Amino acid sequence: MRELSEQEIVRREKAEKLRELGLDPFGHRYDREDYARDIVTKYADVDHDAFETMDDTAKVAGRIMFIRKMGKASFFTIQDKTGSIQIYISINDVGEETYELFKSADIGDIVGVYGKVMKTKTGEVTIKCLEYTHLVKALRPLPEKFHGLTDIEERYRRRYVDLIMNEESRRVAFLRPRIIRCIQNYMDNYGFTEVETPVLTTLLTGASARPFATHHNAQDIDMYLRIALELPLKRLLVGGMEAVYEIGRVFRNEGMDQKHNPEFTLMEAYLAYSDLEGMMDMTEGMFTTIAKEVCGKTIFNFDGHEVNLEGPWRRLSMTDAIKEQTGIDFKAITDLDECLRLAEEHHIELEDHEKAYGHIINKFFEKYVEETLIQPTFLYGHPIEISPLTKKNPEDPRFVDRFELFIGGKEFANAYTELNDPIDQLERFEAQLAERELGNDEANDIDMDFVESLEYGMPPAGGIGYGIDRLMMLFTEQESIRDVILFPTMKERR
Repeated sequence: MRELSEQEIVRREKAEKLRELGLDPFGHRYDREDYARDIVTKYADVDHDAFETMDDTAKVAGRIMFIRKMGKASFFTIQDKTGSIQIYISINDVGEETYELFKSADIGDIVGVYGKVMKTKTGEVTIKCLEYTHLVKALRPLPEKFHGLTDIEERYRRRYVDLIMNEESRRVAFLRPRIIRCIQNYMDNYGFTEVETPVLTTLLTGASARPFATHHNAQDIDMYLRIALELPLKRLLVGGMEAVYEIGRVFRNEGMDQKHNPEFTLMEAYLAYSDLEGMMDMTEGMFTTIAKEVCGKTIFNFDGHEVNLEGPWRRLSMTDAIKEQTGIDFKAITDLDECLRLAEEHHIELEDHEKAYGHIINKFFEKYVEETLIQPTFLYGHPIEISPLTKKNPEDPRFVDRFELFIGGKEFANAYTELNDPIDQLERFEAQLAERELGNDEANDIDMDFVESLEYGMPPAGGIGYGIDRLMMLFTEQESIRDVILFPTMKERR
């Protein structure tokens, strides 16, 4: 049993005294009518003297964050989800019994206040308390006001305290759902239908990643938490839904760092009769809509870079990007031995399954290009070896119709002109199995039901996936994915 601090003991004693007074220390329903920010905004420009002829009242509730006791009158501040507002309380207005109740309050307690709106001589909008209601006794003291939780790990573990103490954390927490809603509205207006697909699956498809495995007891089968959303959504295109998207959790059993969490939010969208160009147009429109409608600006600080989302965005092929940085034109090279020689010259290490034309190009891109793509760039023309679900480029079958969106040197989206040839798709799946035999433990399984669905005919389509958490990092200007996920995965305390 944890030993209580002196403050915690005193707070528990106060809770018992409340019970003796016939009050529940942990409160009951309180019909709040107003919010702090609304009151402060409404009366911000009203002169102090004008309140003498006004009789406006407000009824608020929130957590006490500051108390200044001054004998028979005091000031305190309460904080609700919108912000803070100052309260003036006097024994002359609420009576001796209620004032004594207030004096027993601690920072962190939750209270209700009804009173008259006023403004102090210093110009601060304030509520003159006429009715004071104790709601909840906080049994633990909050961290020191100006420092809060200084241990970053503890901020993420005890997000509830972080949200109380950290205005920036609250800003991000409330901004995220506004951005999600903006995305949904944008997609709805684009003609999409939002859907839900299974989280549990028996096959690894849609991405190259290690899974989380589990077991279904009733069927006695091993299952996985999904690593992507792709194939179920494309089945819906076959079924005639034509424009579908999902915003959902996916799970990849991999490392954690500032840009990666094992459990994260992915959005995938598929549009029949579209293609790569259509996905570029849709994506640029979505990002600029969020920037202007939710954030009110197009220039953001991301990962130490100033990025401008105002279009039009650059469109650049992977081979041209590598040529810009290294002078090597891989599009003109057809001999694998030449590619292997160049890789060795540039000290690029290759696993057995990576000794192929496409994998070598990708290694060059990762080493020389990726971190240089600061302003929004649609990077297209990926090699077929690293894109097993993508339609081949009709002009050069070594490449596929795919793009990745890079901003600040980081990937934000991955898009395709979707592969809808069932024969070609089966061959790609089989090639993935061959890679697994060579040691690629992230290679896809063969999904024969998906191949069968393609045999019924899937319309030409464009498809795209967005890392929603990284998108949130951009629009909220945060450096760590943990700052945009309310409850990130954490290492166990030791």
